[in-house]
Amino acid sequence: MTENAIINSLPKHLKSFIIPQKYSRYTSQNQAVWRYVMRQNVRYLQKVAHQSYLEGLQKTGISIECIPSLEEMNEILAQIGWAAVTVDGFIPPAAFMEFQQYNVLVIAADIRPFDQIEYTPAPDIIHEAAGHAPIIADPEYAEYLRYFGEIGCKAFSSKKDYDVYKVIRHLSILKADPNTPSEEIEEAEACLEHVSQEIGVMSEMSLIRNLHWWTVEYGLIGELDKPKIYGAGLLSSIGESVGALKDDVIKLPYTIDAKDYGFDITKPQPQLFVTPDFSTLTHVLDEFANHMAIRTGGVDGIMKAIESENTATIEYSSGMQVSGIFSDVIVDRGHAVYVKTNSPTTLNYNNKMLEGHSKNHHNDGFGSPIGRILGTLRPTRLLSDADLKSIGIEKGIKSKFQFESGVTVEGKLERITRINGMLVMLTFSDCLVMHKGKILFEPTWGIYDMAVGEQIVSAFNGPADPEAYGLEYEAPKEKTHQIHYEEDAIYLHKLYHDIREIRETGLNAKLISGIWQDLKPKFPNDWLLPVEILELVMNHKINNGLKEKVETHLNQLRNTNPEFGQLIENGMAMI
Repeated sequence: MTENAIINSLPKHLKSFIIPQKYSRYTSQNQAVWRYVMRQNVRYLQKVAHQSYLEGLQKTGISIECIPSLEEMNEILAQIGWAAVTVDGFIPPAAFMEFQQYNVLVIAADIRPFDQIEYTPAPDIIHEAAGHAPIIADPEYAEYLRYFGEIGCKAFSSKKDYDVYKVIRHLSILKADPNTPSEEIEEAEACLEHVSQEIGVMSEMSLIRNLHWWTVEYGLIGELDKPKIYGAGLLSSIGESVGALKDDVIKLPYTIDAKDYGFDITKPQPQLFVTPDFSTLTHVLDEFANHMAIRTGGVDGIMKAIESENTATIEYSSGMQVSGIFSDVIVDRGHAVYVKTNSPTTLNYNNKMLEGHSKNHHNDGFGSPIGRILGTLRPTRLLSDADLKSIGIEKGIKSKFQFESGVTVEGKLERITRINGMLVMLTFSDCLVMHKGKILFEPTWGIYDMAVGEQIVSAFNGPADPEAYGLEYEAPKEKTHQIHYEEDAIYLHKLYHDIREIRETGLNAKLISGIWQDLKPKFPNDWLLPVEILELVMNHKINNGLKEKVETHLNQLRNTNPEFGQLIENGMAMI
């Protein structure tokens, strides 16, 4: 693949999700499914989609005739500052959003099977490439998508959120495979219902995923009584794009209240939200972010970090950032006064690890007071060396001092760390730290690095400096099923290939009759290839009665098979 600067700049922990597209795996029937969906979409969506949709198809390199090559897409996407990568089905929400932060579209490499042409429960290349890509050609929307990724990847999840993600991924894999026994799907659906009921209080990630779903995936825009479509889930689903605008789907004004509406990825949505314009999306996201721990910090932020049971970061008012798995916080009169991690921890500033403060240095965890030192008029982070000396804290001298919270520190000051003139850390040897008779750190534990700051101003998911922390995402162990095709299916795909070749080259049109004679008795329920044959017969003006035979066959299929009758009707109408 051609070198891509945007993809090359991705952090290492995201690259573990990227898989090769393996374009040769797409069958000629897959290509026909793509072409059918895209032609139907363009035919219908040009009337009901946001104005940037059709223009965006051209700007982002999305072909109507064939499944896009990621390499070709990336050559065009680079012109608008974006890129695309292929992944295996659903990836964790935090990772998905972090890709967006780096202006990278995540595209599921697989394509929906023939029997899920209207709607698929699993992400696929139609949904991602034909749904997400065109709208990012709109600069205002593209910035919203990037900004959402920046905020969303910092949202706290719970362990139960991850359990739900794994079950959803498992269910989508089963449903996308036409060979899955029905009892396996029923068992997975029951499991999803069970874990969903156990979630309890919604995490930040659960709530912000709702906002993502009702905008990026299923958003409508414009007037409430006559909206246009911009959400990728609708732009890539023939069935849902039509159904979304019907009166029986409730239309609600898009506000922050959308965060409280859950969704079921395996079913059409009972209500949708309409934003008047793309700028409103950013305003609502900001309104939500103002209530997130990344902007509020405090006891609540620390508790979210602890409850996540995962790597998190808290930031002191001095700018010092502590990254690790948080285990405990001491609260006094409603304020956090001491915080601890129980895992290897890094100390950081401005999202860069401080030299000498890696996980190896803080291998057993980290703990530090929060608040003002007693007897000082200025915030601790603003104290000068002279201010410290006036209260008995002097380099090379054994000192003892107390915080307003009652935390006491006694030890020999070895080092004062300032950044941009701000006091961020004091380092002690032979140090004893206590709070109301409880030992928090004792001299035998070694050097004590004390973070400085009167309060915690921010808390967020993940390490401040992922690369220095050594963050790794493990790619999902359960892989999307690669469909095994029997001999009959392989032969059918060859017939699709032959028709495609005739259409693309204009040669050997006389072979169409033979292909039809081969197809009808062997594959009587296949309707898509007859639609393509009918198109060619009419384009080449073949006058041997074949047009009437194919039309009669399709009409019979339409009347006897209501589950795909509308698809046949749409295909014939398109011709």
